[in-house]
Amino acid sequence: MKTQPHILVDATAIPGNRGGVGRYLEHLIPALARLDARITVISQPRDVRWLSASSAEIRVVPSPAAGRSRPLRLLWEQVGLPRAARRMKADVVFSPHYTMPLLSSIPTVVTLHDATFFSHPELHSRAKRLFFRWWSATSLRRAAACIVPSEATKSELLRWVKPARDTMHVAYHGVDSERFHPPTAAETREANEYLAGVPRWIAFLGTLEPRKNVSNLVRAFQTVVTADTAGTAGLSLLLAGGRGWDADLARVIEESTVADRVRMLGFVDDSLLAGVLGGADLVAYPSLGEGFGLPVLEAMACGVPVITTALLALPEVGGDVAVYTEPDAPSIAVAIQSLLADAPQRAERGQRGIERARLFTWDASAAAHLTVFSESAVS
Repeated sequence: MKTQPHILVDATAIPGNRGGVGRYLEHLIPALARLDARITVISQPRDVRWLSASSAEIRVVPSPAAGRSRPLRLLWEQVGLPRAARRMKADVVFSPHYTMPLLSSIPTVVTLHDATFFSHPELHSRAKRLFFRWWSATSLRRAAACIVPSEATKSELLRWVKPARDTMHVAYHGVDSERFHPPTAAETREANEYLAGVPRWIAFLGTLEPRKNVSNLVRAFQTVVTADTAGTAGLSLLLAGGRGWDADLARVIEESTVADRVRMLGFVDDSLLAGVLGGADLVAYPSLGEGFGLPVLEAMACGVPVITTALLALPEVGGDVAVYTEPDAPSIAVAIQSLLADAPQRAERGQRGIERARLFTWDASAAAHLTVFSESAVS
């Protein structure tokens, strides 16, 4: 039996709120361990405890030098990570967030999460755009292999970067069924208590940043409530997720004639997510482009119909279950009105969403990753 490669995972890019790459590794690492992968994880000291608790089969090593600041983390990645990989006799280094050690003698596999820094540069700050474009192109040239979460991301990177060789492998994300599932009666009651005074709602889940197109969702919601053609009595719009750099959103809400029916929830506790999403009339996620579109998958897993756009990777996730709309406010409003007025369609799409979500598992994602690691490792 062939020995599994020793994989050194650089988890030092996990942010303090565990979002983004944190959620990715939170599920991927235990799934890799279930496949008997040989894993050592290097993390910032603050993350050692929860990473160690994620699986008894992995070793987690703190790197205080990597946690002092972002510039120092990047410096450590270039100098300290290759040294650690040699010392630990790793067969492959896994860099899960765009960047990689450039002078390592050990093969590196890099995850590139999306291509919107190229295709939609206006949706990112200038610093982020320049940083991630350079690193995406560099990793495509230098890494032993790159992992992407969708065929759309792969196609966009090939179109914009035009690498001399295609080193990309698609590995879809999975859904966390412990957090995202049709809510139980107890979870529904808990969500209703949390949302006291909100009898009905449309939900959005995601970071409130320009790419998510939340301002147009608010404008569409105003149109729907004002027209009231689909019965909107008691209906609110709930925006769940951390605040990004969308400076326009607060103004749009403040100037809306239905501002009292729009609630910004911030981060919602994991125990409430199934009830908040599954208890909604529908979930709206009118993003302008995603490398994958995990919130669409999470909403489907909760048994709620989803409205999204047909841009980039979103149709790969939503399939023929999601309702697709153009990203402008009038089109979003029409899609919401149509779905609100059709209870049988909402029920049917909600049930099919549960079935589709079961196709996306972290175990399948881990198996795809492990194949790439094995092919890239030192023989």
